[in-house]
Amino acid sequence: MNFNDELKLLLKARYPIIYINTIEEDRVEYVIRKSIKTNLNRSIYSWDFVDGYTNNPNNEGFGKRNPLQALELVERLTSETPALFLLKDFNRFLNDISISRKLKNLTRTLKLQPKTIIIISSELSIPSELQDLITIVNFQLPTENEIHDELTRLITSLNLKIDNQLLENLTRVCQGLSLERIRRVLSKIIATYKTIDENSIPILLSEKKQIISQTEILEYWSTSDNISSIGGVDNLKDWLKKRKTAFGIQALNYGLPTPRGLLLIGIQGTGKSLTSKAIATEWQLPLLKLDVGKLFGGIVGESESRLRQMIGLAETLSPCILWIDEIDKAFTMNDSKSDSGTSNRVLATFISWLSEKTKPVFVVATANNVELLPLEIIRKGRFDEIFFLDLPKRYEREQIFKIHIQEFRPKSCDTFDYTRLGELSESFSGAEIRQSIIEAMYHAFYENREFNTDDICDALTELVPLSQLETKQSLKLKNWAASGRIRLASSKNIQ
Repeated sequence: MNFNDELKLLLKARYPIIYINTIEEDRVEYVIRKSIKTNLNRSIYSWDFVDGYTNNPNNEGFGKRNPLQALELVERLTSETPALFLLKDFNRFLNDISISRKLKNLTRTLKLQPKTIIIISSELSIPSELQDLITIVNFQLPTENEIHDELTRLITSLNLKIDNQLLENLTRVCQGLSLERIRRVLSKIIATYKTIDENSIPILLSEKKQIISQTEILEYWSTSDNISSIGGVDNLKDWLKKRKTAFGIQALNYGLPTPRGLLLIGIQGTGKSLTSKAIATEWQLPLLKLDVGKLFGGIVGESESRLRQMIGLAETLSPCILWIDEIDKAFTMNDSKSDSGTSNRVLATFISWLSEKTKPVFVVATANNVELLPLEIIRKGRFDEIFFLDLPKRYEREQIFKIHIQEFRPKSCDTFDYTRLGELSESFSGAEIRQSIIEAMYHAFYENREFNTDDICDALTELVPLSQLETKQSLKLKNWAASGRIRLASSKNIQ
C-alpha cells in the first residue's frame, strides 16, 4: 500500500493522531494537500512553533510559540467542519504533561468528528503513554519514477538535452536523496559545469557521502579501481559485466530481479577487496564499507539497534554496494556465551535481511577462512553467487605483473619479460606480486638506476608467499573449491 492509499484509509477510519516520520517536510505537505484535494474534502491547517498557524487568514499566527494553544484550535472549529491539522516538529512537546493530557482528551472528540491531527517530524519519538493513540506512517524518499519525472522537468526547464542512458544513470544515482537535495545538487552542477553530463555523477555521489558521514558504522569509499585493474578471474569478470545494467529502469521493465550480492572466498591477497571496489566503479554506484566491529555495543540491545540503523541507511542510499570485509571474523560458528547471545541475534537479523531485502543494496562480502563461516550465510539465497579466488595461475600472474608495472612505468612497461616473471612467481598472490615490484624499485632506487626484470626476479626469490606459510588452510580451501560447492573465479582451462 502506497502512502496516499494508507493515509486515505486512516482518515476515513477516523484515526485520531497520525505520526509521519520524514525528512521531507515540504514534500509530504504538498503530497497531503494534493491527496486531500483529490480524494477528500477537508480544510488543512498547518502549524509550526515559530509562526503558528499559516495558510489560513482566519487563524493566521494562532498558537504562535504555544503548542497547547495550537491544540485548542481543534476544539474551536465546529464539529461539522472536516479538518486536518498538520503539526510540524510537535513530537518535541509530547513529553509535556499538559500536551500529553490534552491529546488524550482530544482523541475522544476526534473519534466522533471528521478531524485528524498529523504530526510531521524527521525523528521518531513518542512517549509510552501516547503510543496506543498514535499511528505511525513512514513517508519514503522519492521513488525511481518520481526522481525520473523531477529530473525530466528540471532538464526541460533548463533547455538541456541529454540522452536516455545518461538520464537513467542520473536517476539511479539520485535514489536515496530527497527532491530538495536533488534540486540543490543539480544547481551546484549547473553552476560548475554549465550543463548536465557524465561529470555530474561524481558530484551526486559526493552528496550521498555527506549523508553517510553522519554515521560511524558505515564509511563511504571513493575508488578509481575498475575491472581492468584486476588480473585474471575471467569467470568473475564475466558475471559482473552481465549485471552492470541490472539496476536500471530497463532491467526492471524486463522483469529482472535486482542482484542481491556476492560472497568472495579465497586466500589473502587474491584480490577480493579490490574486486569489491572495482564493482562500485564499474557499476557507478556508491561504495559503503561496513565496520562490523562498530556494530557491537556494550549496552543490551545496542548492537541490534546499530544493525537496523546500518540497514536503514544502506536502503535509503540504494542502489549502492555494501562491502563487508572479512565477514568470517565478524560472524563465526563459534557459539560464544560471553556476549549473552548478542552475536547470534545480530547474525540472525543480518541473514534475514539478506534473504528478504527488496531494496537494491548489492552486498559484497569477503572471507579468508570458510570454516569459520556459519552455514546460514553460505546457504543459497543469501547471495546470488559464491566465488572462490584461488592463487593466480601463470597466465594470470603475467597479467597482474603487466597491470602493476604499467601503473608504475607506463612508458617502459613493454621492456619487461612477463613470461619469466610469471614462471618465477609460482604460489604468489596478486598482493605479493605487487610487493615484489615495489621491493625491486627500492633496490634500484638505492643504486640510482631504473629497475628491471632481474630486480623483480631477485625480489621474488627473497619473498616467502603466505600460501607456503599456511599450507594447511590453503589446501583446505582448494579442496573445498574442488568439491563443486563453490564457483571458481578463474576458468579451469587457464594455465
